Amino acid sequence: MKITLAQLNPTIGDFAGNLAKIAHTLEACVGDAPDLVVFPELFLTGYPPRDLLERNWFTQQTGEASAQLSTISRRHPGIGILTGAPVPTGRPVGKGLYNSALLVCDGQVLFQQNKSLLPTYDVFDEARYFDPAPAHAVYPFRGERLGISICEDAWNDPEMSLPHYDSDPIAELAAGGATVMINIAASPFWAGKEEVRYQLMRRHTLKHKTPFLSVNQVGANDELIFDGRSLFIDRAGRPAAVFPAFAEHVATVDTATFRGTDGYTPQPLLESIYQALLLGIRDYTRKTGFRQVVLGLSGGIDSALTCTLAVAALGQENVLGVTMPSRFSSTGSVNDARALAENLGIRFQVIPIADVHAAYLEMLAPAFAGRQPDVTEENIQARIRGNILMALSNKFGYLVLTTGNKSELAVGYCTLYGDMSGGLAVIADLPKTMVYDLAHYVNSRGDPSRSPIIPQASIAKAPSAELRPNQTDQDTLPPYDVLDAILHLYVDEGRSLAEIVAQGFDRQTAAWVLRAVDRSEYKRWQAAPGLKVTSKAFGMGRRMPVAAKYGA
Repeated sequence: MKITLAQLNPTIGDFAGNLAKIAHTLEACVGDAPDLVVFPELFLTGYPPRDLLERNWFTQQTGEASAQLSTISRRHPGIGILTGAPVPTGRPVGKGLYNSALLVCDGQVLFQQNKSLLPTYDVFDEARYFDPAPAHAVYPFRGERLGISICEDAWNDPEMSLPHYDSDPIAELAAGGATVMINIAASPFWAGKEEVRYQLMRRHTLKHKTPFLSVNQVGANDELIFDGRSLFIDRAGRPAAVFPAFAEHVATVDTATFRGTDGYTPQPLLESIYQALLLGIRDYTRKTGFRQVVLGLSGGIDSALTCTLAVAALGQENVLGVTMPSRFSSTGSVNDARALAENLGIRFQVIPIADVHAAYLEMLAPAFAGRQPDVTEENIQARIRGNILMALSNKFGYLVLTTGNKSELAVGYCTLYGDMSGGLAVIADLPKTMVYDLAHYVNSRGDPSRSPIIPQASIAKAPSAELRPNQTDQDTLPPYDVLDAILHLYVDEGRSLAEIVAQGFDRQTAAWVLRAVDRSEYKRWQAAPGLKVTSKAFGMGRRMPVAAKYGA
């Protein structure tokens, strides 16, 4: 069977646009004479539609889009279309919807396979919206028996330390005589998942001696980034087709003749994170209707990396960098910010805040009488900068990018309505140590005969918010390598204080970090959406209470 895999980038709720992608793909691949063209999970709606699925008007529009899909199918007689859509269950109990794969040919829905395993961990909440499929069945089509599954249905493998379910849809399909497995997916990216996904699909192939195709969504929707990397593994467990990461791609394979090659080389980790962040910036900006962005440039590594990523994603003409020096800002920091702007070729403005800060202090002096200066006066500077960036956003229609990293956000080393002000937190899921690694990677991509894009001084200097004289981050925080290691154990792995100390960390330091994480939850509830690139990001995949009293 000749199968076209369509790794595409849908927009949530854009039924017309998503249908147009299907129609265009069918027109473009007609020369390959495919028997079947396969699109990702919930492609008609885009993934994840979340609470839109609870709106009657949205499900009605979904039904209308499915009818239009049948019309598109009639224009291409004999070609099967397999795509994902929410479909009413027709039952008076339950959620009322299935997450379905529809096989359409000659204008008719020939077969519907519903998703059985509905994940509720991390960023997933599918049991909130869908009812599980009661069973899986194979479907004969063009001389093959199709074993169709949807994303999580293929992720049941306790030997790989994956979530374990009572049923195994892939095993059911194999027992039903499937001759080719097809998995349509919207599988979000995190660093390292590529290898896990490949090994999982390969294990299915080797276990059941059946070729396996996976068509994964690509693109970014809000916090989630989808890396694509659709693949076809032959019955010997060898990769016969591996699609590019973070880009739309359409290609046709013949299950009878395609043979794989030995070996599979995952994309290098830093390159993968870099490409993911570019896609995240590009799609978030485009899908929310923005064309240009603005951000504050402090001369430090976080804002330098964020700006460099923005330029690579959107083009230098669409990025404005603003440095806002106070009386505590060093000349070197201003010069480093200007050097970065010149290296990137972006527009650059200097808007000093010393006079505004002085006016604030004068205005508040009567209210603060008898109190010594403290973090209050420091944070006023951050809030002034946030107001300036938001004013530029309002006046010119820019999207404000925040520049804080995961380490800072974790322990609350950030200012509400100050450096947290903005519409997208680009590096909010990058620990500080990874920020350094990615900055070096960015510089390594440049012309070796020229100066590095990110000034070496921005990388080499001791991190500082520069809100008081001679301030450095390590005045308050543990060294970042220690902090990030503890944060990984507590936030990503959910370890207790005792377990962390048992791994050799100082109890007092670890206890401080855990308390800082817990008491900063209220800030994270008010943070801009952050692009997810690790296995456990702050945001929709981490739901902790604010008004609580607990300790690990």
